[in-house]
Amino acid sequence: MTKKKVKLSKAAEARIANYQAKSTLVGGRSATRKKDNVVAIAVVAASILVAVAAQLTYFHYGPGIPKPIPKETPVAAPDESIAENRLWTGGMSVAGKPIKFELYGDKAPKAVANFVDLTNKGYFEDISCHRLVTAGIFVLQCGDPSGTGTGGPGYKFGPVENAPADDTYGPGILAMARQGGNGASMGSQFFIVYGESVIPSDSAGGYTVFGKVTSKLSSIKEIAALGTADGKTDGAPKDKVLLTAISVK
Repeated sequence: MTKKKVKLSKAAEARIANYQAKSTLVGGRSATRKKDNVVAIAVVAASILVAVAAQLTYFHYGPGIPKPIPKETPVAAPDESIAENRLWTGGMSVAGKPIKFELYGDKAPKAVANFVDLTNKGYFEDISCHRLVTAGIFVLQCGDPSGTGTGGPGYKFGPVENAPADDTYGPGILAMARQGGNGASMGSQFFIVYGESVIPSDSAGGYTVFGKVTSKLSSIKEIAALGTADGKTDGAPKDKVLLTAISVK
């Protein structure tokens, strides 16, 4: 059977390159020699195989992140001091529908610092919400520049912060996606809960709740009501959903 190649869109590739260029924490690279080119080709080939395997299994799991594609130039997660130990407010357009939200810099400083830093660097602009779940749990998952569920900013952080003790995530909750059993695997992917959902904790705990939609959650429900592209209860939204006009203060 012929394996399908996973290819990032030009917009996704440009976004990752743009973000890495803006980061002040990326170290310089030494001059590339001929033998390095051979190694680089092998790494790219391996990355493609990992992505294919991840896509085949991704939709069998809860709101999480499959094993990520290796990054050549990972950067460090932002310092939690950026969260300023305070409540933040913000807004964004989801598929052209404006919503407002708040971020808990006091309760989830690592996650809020990450979201604020990525937002201020324009990372989320025109990134898609690649996954919609309409049964069992009710979430719209966003923040992956590749649109495959395997992408991220080039770094991971943890541990889990501010997870609900009873595993219940109410309507409007903003929470970080992560790999199962790995509390230090968070990056840029997050999910918006549009209907009360019970998501069982695993060995790493629950999912970091870093904020909540405070206005127009109905916009997310309208997107969910359209269902998925293939009609299943877990998959890509029927219509493409892009994040735009994101700001925090």
